[in-house]
Amino acid sequence: MRCEFMDSTVLPIESMIPVIIEDIRNWFAENCPTGPAVLGISGGKDSTVVAKLLADALGSRRVIGVLMPNGTQVDIDDSYKVIKFLGIQNCEVNIQNITEGLYFDMERALGVPISPKAITNVPPRIRMTTLYAIAQTLGGVVVGTGNASEIYLGWFTKWGDGANDYNFLKDYTATEVIALGDALGLPYELVHKTPSDGLCGKSDEEKFGFTYQVLDDYIRGKAAPPNDIKVKIDQMHNSTAHKR
Repeated sequence: MRCEFMDSTVLPIESMIPVIIEDIRNWFAENCPTGPAVLGISGGKDSTVVAKLLADALGSRRVIGVLMPNGTQVDIDDSYKVIKFLGIQNCEVNIQNITEGLYFDMERALGVPISPKAITNVPPRIRMTTLYAIAQTLGGVVVGTGNASEIYLGWFTKWGDGANDYNFLKDYTATEVIALGDALGLPYELVHKTPSDGLCGKSDEEKFGFTYQVLDDYIRGKAAPPNDIKVKIDQMHNSTAHKR
């Protein structure tokens, strides 16, 4: 099964930057003429690239990067590096008390421990709620940071990090986002940071059993992976159809 995302490889990736910026300006002019763009800042390539393009399109004063650690976040300095580099507005909301309080009340109500899947997906949903509360308080909108590769695999939490008002990054694969970051002159260590969900100590690619490059070549129709990898990709895509 091929991905149906827009093929952004028709033009060189650097040529897409002014197109994206113009699209952002047009979208905000129609949907949020004066309010801020609110997004979560993880310190990885996706949120860094999105924040940079928003700042270039709207001005840094209209971009609010929200840091949402769940207790201690070992790489939170990367998030602050993004904030400082771009000069955007920011705030930090630690979701640990909310998360642990919800687990406690749920377990007391259910009489059983919270499942591992719930433990994985509750924090992204609390982060979504946080972003929307901030956006609504300040008259802004929530901008997504999920790329086409993650969306194709369903590698996001439904009604969590997959929820947003506007997501221009959805048309670009993970490898294309890296190329955008390099073309934008963003810090190499942020753009090329190994993607991870920060939960189990493994990278995304270690969990998948294949690389983003292999995935992206497949969904762009550039190269077919070995059959066992193709089966894995197709299974992940088909089993997460309800998320898209």
